[in-house]
Amino acid sequence: MNLINLFVTSIFTENIILTKFLGICPFMGTSKKEETAYKMGISVTIVVTLSSIITYLLYKYLLVPTETTYLKTLMFILVIASLVQMLEIIIKKYNKNLYKAFGIYLPLITTNCAVLGITLLNISNDYNFIEMLIFSIGSSIGFTLVIYLFASIREYLNNKPIPESFKGAPIALITAGIMALLFMRVVI
Repeated sequence: MNLINLFVTSIFTENIILTKFLGICPFMGTSKKEETAYKMGISVTIVVTLSSIITYLLYKYLLVPTETTYLKTLMFILVIASLVQMLEIIIKKYNKNLYKAFGIYLPLITTNCAVLGITLLNISNDYNFIEMLIFSIGSSIGFTLVIYLFASIREYLNNKPIPESFKGAPIALITAGIMALLFMRVVI
């Protein structure tokens, strides 16, 4: 039951974007269209899951035994950057339209603080391997869910009569704030 609770919590009430405010750049930048948001979410999910597994193993079986845990941030960034580079090469080769749609945001997964944040939270929360995997997948699903819902709302609002001063970033930030309140179970 504890693993189910960890999974559901990591998706909703402890959502990496809306409660920890990590991954705001791709959240705002790739959420203008549902398709781009969904594909960014899938890319982040792949990178987070793989990087969490690799960084967990490196931390537990290399850094801790050699007493070099102070290198974890550097090591984690190198792992994430390598995985993003491989993902970028694969997407560029097999789906040029998606590669163009991501633009600058695909390489930004390397510096996406949500990806690094999840890998660091796995270590700081002292999760075992299964808990780390559940938390990483749940957080990734939460990231994908939130970015997709946000893109859906933004697409919907683009076709509505909104006062000129609220169009674009202002209405997007208001929407994000309301979503954060809903995900944290705050009663308005």
